[in-house]
Amino acid sequence: MAPIDLAARFFALHHGRTPLLLANAWSIGSARLFASMGFRALATTSSGHAASLGRLDGQLTRDEALEHVAELVKATDLPVNADLESGFADDPTGVAETFKLAARTGLAGASIEDFTGDAGSPIYGLDLAAERVRAAAEAFHRGPAPLVLTGRAENFLHGRPDLADTIRRLQAYQEAGADVLYAPGLTRLEDIRSVVASVDRPVNVLAMAGIPDVSELSSVGVSRISVGGAFAFAAFGAAFDAARELLEQGTYGYTSRSTVGRKITFTRFGA
Repeated sequence: MAPIDLAARFFALHHGRTPLLLANAWSIGSARLFASMGFRALATTSSGHAASLGRLDGQLTRDEALEHVAELVKATDLPVNADLESGFADDPTGVAETFKLAARTGLAGASIEDFTGDAGSPIYGLDLAAERVRAAAEAFHRGPAPLVLTGRAENFLHGRPDLADTIRRLQAYQEAGADVLYAPGLTRLEDIRSVVASVDRPVNVLAMAGIPDVSELSSVGVSRISVGGAFAFAAFGAAFDAARELLEQGTYGYTSRSTVGRKITFTRFGA
C-alpha cells in the first residue's frame, strides 16, 4: 500500500467507535505475529528495540532507529508508527532532519518527545519543546502524503507529575501541529478524562499497571492505546525464567511454553 494510503488509513483509525489498540513490535517476527492476530496498526518501541540489541532505552543512534523502522514497515501491510524518541537532536533543525529522513521509510506516523535525556533537567522548556514539535510537523505534513505526528509530554515518566503543566504542553503541541497527543504515565481515569477534554486532537494512552481497562478508557474518549516496550519485556521475562530454570534447577518445565510458542509460529508464519 502506498504511504499516502497508509497514513490516511492510520489517521482514520483514531476516529473509530473504540480506541485503536496499537501493538509495539520490536522485531520483524513480533510485527508479523501481531499483524496475524488482528491488530490494525503497529508501532515501534525504542526500549524494546534497544533491549533486542543488548542496550538500554536512549542508546540507539538515529541511523539504527530509522533502519529498524524501515524493516518493520516492510514486514506487514499495516500502518507503522515510529517511536523516534526526542528526534535525536536538541534543536528544531536537527529534529526536522530526523523527521524528513523518517518520512522516506514508508511509515504512517511517528512521535516526538519532550524528554531531554538529562536526569537533572529531564524536560525541555515549553517554548523550545513546542518549536521542536512544529519542526517535526512541518517535515511530516509537507508533500502529498501528510504523516501522523504524535506530540508526547513526558512529565509523568520523569518525576514531574504535574497535570496542569502536562495539559498546557499538550495544548501547545496541538497548536504546533501535532495530530495526536500523548502523556505516557497517566494512570488515573479522572486525569485522563481531563486531558481528553482539554485538547482537540485524538489522545493516546500508555497501557501500564494500574491503568483503567480499555472499555473505561473508551468511555472518556481515549482514541488510541499503545503498550510501549511491555510486550517486548514480557518476552524477555519469559526467556529469562526459562533460562534460569535450566541453570538453577536443571529441569525443563519451560518446554511446555516452548511448545506453545512453536505452534504459534507454525500457525501464524506458515502461510
